[in-house]
Amino acid sequence: MRVIVIASTVFTLVLTFGLSASHPAGRAHDGRGEILEGRQIFRHDTFGDEQLWTDVLRMHEVIADVSPATALAVGLKVDVEALPPAVVDALKAGDVDLDDPAVTTELLRLNAVVGVVGKVGEAGELQSVGITCALCHSSVDDSLAPGVGKRLDGWANTDLDVGAIVALSPVLDPGLKAELNAWGPGKYDPRHHVFDGTDIIGLNTPTLPIVIPPIYGLQKVGFETYTGDGPISYWNSYVGVTQMGGQGTFRDPRIDVDIVQEPDLVTPKLPALLAYQLSLRTPEAPKHSFNRGAAARGEKVFRDEARCATCHSGPAFTDVLSGPTAPLLHDPSEVGTEAMYAQRSATKKYRTTPLRALWQHAPYFHDGSAPDLSAVVEHYDTQFSLNLTPAQKADLVEFLKSL
Repeated sequence: MRVIVIASTVFTLVLTFGLSASHPAGRAHDGRGEILEGRQIFRHDTFGDEQLWTDVLRMHEVIADVSPATALAVGLKVDVEALPPAVVDALKAGDVDLDDPAVTTELLRLNAVVGVVGKVGEAGELQSVGITCALCHSSVDDSLAPGVGKRLDGWANTDLDVGAIVALSPVLDPGLKAELNAWGPGKYDPRHHVFDGTDIIGLNTPTLPIVIPPIYGLQKVGFETYTGDGPISYWNSYVGVTQMGGQGTFRDPRIDVDIVQEPDLVTPKLPALLAYQLSLRTPEAPKHSFNRGAAARGEKVFRDEARCATCHSGPAFTDVLSGPTAPLLHDPSEVGTEAMYAQRSATKKYRTTPLRALWQHAPYFHDGSAPDLSAVVEHYDTQFSLNLTPAQKADLVEFLKSL
């Protein structure tokens, strides 16, 4: 089944998502009630995506046989605050059999698996399963055990192996499973396919997975995709409908996608979801995680010798809103980065990535090609012929670790 293109404009998209035309980051949201509503949506709303995860992929059949140990091994997280005190005590005492799939079903019944919503019948059978935004964009603080703790909303789940999880579906062919298994932890390919409510439709091959980004610190950013395809709610809509499989409408002729499903369970929730996302603050770098003296010197290198502030400017350390028109984007050749993923996007270019809590979410660049901040500095030193000294490079890394 092919996706049918229907003409529309970016302006129409912006209006659809209820965003301010003068401020692409969206209108200011000060209402505590809207933020709380957005948190509920972010953590627990599947947008009806059981139509993909249950009806098509039949993941409820798979998960019914998955033990907690296996689930944790592929990066799923458990919200300790959703667990009854008796269960917490049993986990602390080692009295819970983490190799028993029935325990996984019970965790789903308690709504304790971050980003996964399961419906459990009276006989204890898992009847359906869906996912939420929190699956990829929340983690936990490991306060009870590795993978078990209090939620850290907005943090990228760098342990999550989405491809390996989806590849467990009994309905996918071996070739597709091989592509999914190649993604690895902390990566996802949003340009690989779309779901139209009935069918999974391939977009591009070979697959090009990108790093799952954190979504805290979005104030004054405006465009959250690596390629700046649209305002934040544009991406929420794209992911909610085409990737999560939610029941809704998403249209963008630039990428040949037109999906209409009624009633739309996604679009009406975008303003509250945005309000919650904009409320998520960037976590501070842990004490003693960087050398403060070196970071102070590195800030000068960042601004002067390395010229990083030319693009990484303003409070969000990005120039995406600073051009004569927004978004301001850069050709892959300008920054020496992988170009094929950009070609699969609506803009064919890359946005300057906001620099926030870099200590927390290695690897770097959209494709994860820089394993650490030293590799990032080396890349740009070569790309722009900066000729930084080893001492300047080390100081610059310490400054980046402090952000």
